[in-house]
Amino acid sequence: MSHEPRSREEFADFLRDLHEEFRARGHEWENNTLGDFLEALAAWVHDSPGAYKNAGERLPPGGDWAFMARALHTATLYE
Repeated sequence: MSHEPRSREEFADFLRDLHEEFRARGHEWENNTLGDFLEALAAWVHDSPGAYKNAGERLPPGGDWAFMARALHTATLYE
């Protein structure tokens, strides 16, 4: 599973792979409930500049935060 998708299609593939991994081994995840997962996601997004710095990398500039927010929110009702 590539952790650096370069297109919307690759990101959709990444999410499908992540879902498949959860179905297979979700019980092993640290954050295996939706509440824990969303809390950890928010914490990591907030702390991501430091995470990138500690890894000796630069945080990617820009990013479409509105797209990500819309995608996450719409997933609460999308079939």
